[in-house]
Amino acid sequence: MSDEKDFDPTESDASSGEPGSEAHASDPASQDDELTVDDILGAAQDADVADADAAADAALADAENTMLNDLKRLQAEYANYRRRTEDQREIEKQRTKGDVVKSLLPVLDDLDRAEKHGDLADGSAFAVIAEKVRALVTRQGVETYGAVGDVFDPQRHEAIFQQPTPGVTEITIIDVVEVGYQLGDVELRPAKVVVAVPAE
Repeated sequence: MSDEKDFDPTESDASSGEPGSEAHASDPASQDDELTVDDILGAAQDADVADADAAADAALADAENTMLNDLKRLQAEYANYRRRTEDQREIEKQRTKGDVVKSLLPVLDDLDRAEKHGDLADGSAFAVIAEKVRALVTRQGVETYGAVGDVFDPQRHEAIFQQPTPGVTEITIIDVVEVGYQLGDVELRPAKVVVAVPAE
């Protein structure tokens, strides 16, 4: 009789790690295609992060649009402010010039009267001075208005006498006592005139 024990193939398979053994059944490599709890939780977290990123991008876009609109509004307000300031500055400049020119109006009236009486003979010293004064006023942008034959305008003319005249259909200037002066949009003095009115 032999002392060797009988050989059990199942024991050999269990300890050898051959295919079909219990060790193979517990091999982690065989579970590659299965999802674990961590995999599922991780996937859910990834979706939440994606949603959060999308929400953050949308909020950032809204903030950028709001800031851009605010900037455009401020630019428009500043442009309007500059335009109003420039307009007001020009008006004030004209008023300041007008105040200076107004002090010269009596001198200009004297020159007009002297010219009507023939005291401004061509080439005379008085005529040269008159021409220089008038040129100075004109360079400042001062304009005269009110001439014989013009239609009467109560906004610009001051009628000091009305003369009923046959054949006249509208009030017309027939004599100018004092010419009117304006500087840009600023009226310095209305024209004083005699007008012809329709005869009744």
